[in-house]
Amino acid sequence: SPFKELSQEQLELKQEILDFCRKNLSTKDHQVFVIHGEAGTGKSVVLSSLFNTIQELSKDKSSILYKTDNYLLVNHGEMIKTYQNIANSLPHLAKNRFEKPTTFVNKYTEKQADIVLVDEAHLLLSNKDAFNNFNYQNHLEEIIKRSKITIVIFDDKQVLRMKNHWDRDRLSEMLDGYQSHEYNLTNQFRMLASPEIIHWIDSFVQKQVLHLPANTENFDLRIMKSANELKEYIREANIMMGLSRIVSTFDYLHKKDGSTYYVDEEGLNMPWNTTDSSITWAERPETIDEVGSIYTVQGFDLNFVGVVLGPSVDYDEEKKELVIAVEKYKDTGAFSGGNRFSDINERNNHKE
Repeated sequence: SPFKELSQEQLELKQEILDFCRKNLSTKDHQVFVIHGEAGTGKSVVLSSLFNTIQELSKDKSSILYKTDNYLLVNHGEMIKTYQNIANSLPHLAKNRFEKPTTFVNKYTEKQADIVLVDEAHLLLSNKDAFNNFNYQNHLEEIIKRSKITIVIFDDKQVLRMKNHWDRDRLSEMLDGYQSHEYNLTNQFRMLASPEIIHWIDSFVQKQVLHLPANTENFDLRIMKSANELKEYIREANIMMGLSRIVSTFDYLHKKDGSTYYVDEEGLNMPWNTTDSSITWAERPETIDEVGSIYTVQGFDLNFVGVVLGPSVDYDEEKKELVIAVEKYKDTGAFSGGNRFSDINERNNHKE
């Protein structure tokens, strides 16, 4: 939200980008500013505040940004809802300034925008996707071509699908032909946790399971003994604190055919998330009885979250580390446009 007070680091970054825009708006070359940062470092908060200020300046006759044609793009259906809802409450923002990348690219075939901000750039298509009306090689390059200045938010740890497969090397290679500047956001805002707890979670991401650290007054990390215990805990937390939900790895069948599909029928036995609303999934009160996925909660803050690890996440007693069984992952569309299971397994084993 642009109403959220920025930290000193975020304020300095915002000012640096505004100066970057003022300096480069009239240059002939395409200019790119990349913001790196892991989940919870406040990337989207900075972008939201920045875009609100840019749009305010676009209406200020004394500003060099006056009458500039600007957009904020994000390839995330739930995030688009959030931005458009924010636009309803702010005088300088309009819903039509928030777009999906493909919509923007196909609309700006013969013209150029001034400043384009791209949130969650790791979700941009990195391959042609004719089924979704994208007939170019990758989103990012086409966006840059259609913008005088492109501001990009990027985290290579949050790639979801092979057709959105980006990493730092691929990004750097693509940016070689453009004038670019990079910035790293490092402060963690999402988790008011001790260094020990953050280390435990970072290690878990790297497939290492350490002894659970002690909880602190501000952060509660625990492993539940049963699905029922998890459900009861999250429901109580939601009553007390709000914004508490259960999420799961995509290891249970889910189709977009109007039918109801359940997560872990023999245990949790709760339906997958519904998204047929203009309000984001986690903010709708009835979704306390649903299970969120990476496609609905990525990039959002929750007060308490119950995480269900499905069959694709196993543990090797001999190696004492997590094992990812890609063939048990139910979102088979995640692998279209990229390597097959064996290639992905090999890549993961080397990378992680």
